[in-house]
Amino acid sequence: QVQLVESGGGLVQAGGSLRLSCAASRRIFTMAWFRQAPGKEREFVAAISSSAATTFDADSVKGRFTISRDNAKNTVYLQMNSLKPEDRAVYYCAATDHVWGPRVQQYEYWGQGTQVTISS
Repeated sequence: QVQLVESGGGLVQAGGSLRLSCAASRRIFTMAWFRQAPGKEREFVAAISSSAATTFDADSVKGRFTISRDNAKNTVYLQMNSLKPEDRAVYYCAATDHVWGPRVQQYEYWGQGTQVTISS
């Protein structure tokens, strides 16, 4: 089992930045971020491989969000810049012992979520 604990959400103005963190209880192969806006399905945001050599980003966040990880701390980060009102959502950390994928079903472990709210 893996426990994931997110932090860093909050309220920010449009155009601002936030950094989310997710600490895992052990090292795990792939770590990722998803988000879920009100009334919408949970969607993939970004993922990073165990070595941190490879990252994958959704088109909607390319050039604005950056995923990174610190394996010494078993922690993954999501740096979010140039935030837009449409980025408002609950952000979930996810992890799997397998290779990355963009589907919810590909991740066995989930955090509790952290709210990100954008004011215009």
